[in-house]
Amino acid sequence: MKICVAQTRAVPGDVQKNIDNHKKFAKVAASHAADIIIFPELSLTGYEPTLAQELATHMNDERFEQLQNISDSKKIFIGAGMPIKTGEGISIGMILFQPNQLREIYFKQHIHPDEEPYFVSGIFRPVLSENKIAMAICYEISVPLHAEQAHESGASVYIASVAKTAAGVSKAIGTLAGTAKKYSMTVLMSNCAGINDGSECGGKSSVWNNKGVLLEQLNDRDEGFIIFDTGTQKIIKEQKEFLSKRV
Repeated sequence: MKICVAQTRAVPGDVQKNIDNHKKFAKVAASHAADIIIFPELSLTGYEPTLAQELATHMNDERFEQLQNISDSKKIFIGAGMPIKTGEGISIGMILFQPNQLREIYFKQHIHPDEEPYFVSGIFRPVLSENKIAMAICYEISVPLHAEQAHESGASVYIASVAKTAAGVSKAIGTLAGTAKKYSMTVLMSNCAGINDGSECGGKSSVWNNKGVLLEQLNDRDEGFIIFDTGTQKIIKEQKEFLSKRV
């Protein structure tokens, strides 16, 4: 299985421009035979809590057909972040586009106190698929119970979709390396670059093996991606070079 983590620069609040960028990333990942591509937290809007009320929608929003079509045609699983309306309020969600299947959502269960004025907690879902992949969204990686439950549910891969500043990502790197080693899970992190919620995000999207050894990492400023083959352990990485290929 080939898993891709994307490092993107969101245009704050502009869902269509961000969808267009996701489409480019997904197509390039598919050209490398990636099975899955995961984007940063709230990647379709940028991490902008104060805009969540205005931008929140549902997973069957017609705009998302563009990503579903790529998932179907390229046979790639896409995870894209979006504020989602629920019966309890607005949750931080990751819309899961599966080839020729109904969409699903992974909801952030553990939210940071700073997020409480804007979001409500979602429903716990430990394992993403039959591939034994567990998702985590940002603050969840700092909650020990989350990784423990993922492990107990049989996950062998743990993918963190985050929106971390330079200071925050340094801490996250240590936390995720520890999670990989403690639970013998392959761990990947997708972080954003650029300005989110008034702060500069720290990038450094990464991959660790199941012994907690860092295998690859992007820089702290440019868009790009890492594709990791869980079978062969081979890695494909594009960053500055990727920018020149975008149209």
